[in-house]
Order: sequence, then C-alpha cells, then structure tokens
Amino acid sequence: MEKDGTLDALFQKWFLATLPEAALAPLPDLGGREIRIAVENAYNPFNFIDTATGQGVGYDYDVFEEACQRLNCKPTFVQTAWDAIVAVMGGQGQAEFDIAADGITITEERAQKVDFSDPYIKLSQQLLVRADESRFTDVESLKQVADFKVGAQPGTTNYDLAVELFGQEHVVTFDQYGIIVQALINDDIDATVMDNVAGQGYIGANPDKLKITGDLLTSEELGFVFPKGSDLRDPINLVLKYMQQDGTLDEIYNKWFPLPE
Repeated sequence: MEKDGTLDALFQKWFLATLPEAALAPLPDLGGREIRIAVENAYNPFNFIDTATGQGVGYDYDVFEEACQRLNCKPTFVQTAWDAIVAVMGGQGQAEFDIAADGITITEERAQKVDFSDPYIKLSQQLLVRADESRFTDVESLKQVADFKVGAQPGTTNYDLAVELFGQEHVVTFDQYGIIVQALINDDIDATVMDNVAGQGYIGANPDKLKITGDLLTSEELGFVFPKGSDLRDPINLVLKYMQQDGTLDEIYNKWFPLPE
C-alpha cells in the first residue's frame, strides 16, 4: 500500500494525527489582526487558482480561514513567487508576509533563518510520470532511458533530490510546478520528483494523464514558515492542535487529498 501511492495509507501512516487528547490552553484572541499569508497559487492542491472562479483555493486556504476564525484574525492571502519565499528562508530577503504556506519542507538549514510551525503533514517524494509510461517504473530503470529529462523547481527539496538521483545534466528547471506538470503531459520531460500527496492532487486535476510510480524516495515533514521570532508561531501551533483534536484538519485533508479511484 505504501508503494502504490494510495492516499488512504499515506493519510493513516503519514498524516500527523498523533497529538494527545489532552487539555489545551485557551486560544488567544488576536483582536481582528490582519495576517498576510504568502501562497504561490501554483502548487495543487495546497494552493492554486480555480480556473472556474479565478480565485485562490486549496488546503492552505481552508486551514487558515478556519484558524483565523478561531483566533479572531483576518487572513489575507498574498500571491508570492517561490523565489521570494526561498530568499527569506535563505536569509537573503525581507519577509513581506507573516506566514508562508506552500507545502514547505522543514529542514535544519532553513530553520536557521526562519521559524517553522509544528509539522502538519509527513510525506514522501516519488516519481510522477505520464499515465501511459511503460519505458520505466522506478529511478533505476528511468536512468536507462536514453537522454531522459526530469523536471524540477529550483529551491525545493524535490530539486535537490532530482539532482542527487539523476545528475544536474538530466534535470530541467521550471518556475512553477503547474508548468512542470504541463511539460510532463506534453512529453517535454519524462518525469518529475514530487511530494506524493501533491502528486495525487495533480493526478486528480488531470484524470487519465498522470500516475505515480516507484518506491517512496524520502520521508519529509511540512511546516508553515514564519519570520524569525514571530509572535504568531505559538498561536498557530495551538490552533492547529485544536483543529487536529476535533477532526477539522482531517476533514480539510480529505477534501483536498481525495483517495485515488
């Protein structure tokens, strides 16, 4: 079950639903404070533009709409290029946001420059390929394909892993994951390394065009990003614990990460 990308198994094993059923401190009242949340709007199903409405939607939107309702704050979602988020995490830019939400992996290097929330999802990276792909089924067999190309977004752990596994000469870079997925569908690249839960989101948005193949490649935890010393980290961690205990995070997860048919 772990190796076929089934989200039910991923949810049960990897979603961090192990918070103890214990009494929690009262939630603080943020007094209607505006919270600027950076989203790329290009990482389905975490955050993306609904083509029918032109509005931003996704897991991150629902989590912070609910969190701010409980904390008495106003979420303002700010479309932000991934490069700008990466610059802040690398200590090279001034944060124009209070929180960044974009399916961001917690790493020791990043944690030296920014603060992270408690992990809210644990996932793995896998290969996303075209649904009719038959030349390879995993990393090693992909390496046997002549002149193969793997798409990746610079500044991500997916990019780092792609370079590690396949070598820089086989990695083609793109600015956004949506562009990577379209290049894959168009047969411009052969595969991409992607978080498996996000991969399922793109599969859901492109029925019969994509699939996940091969073993789980890594284990990672995702967290929301705050500028160093932010006074919002503790309130957000606390409200996430409330939302975990009462099942709200489970409901939001199941909405945006549906089980594959």
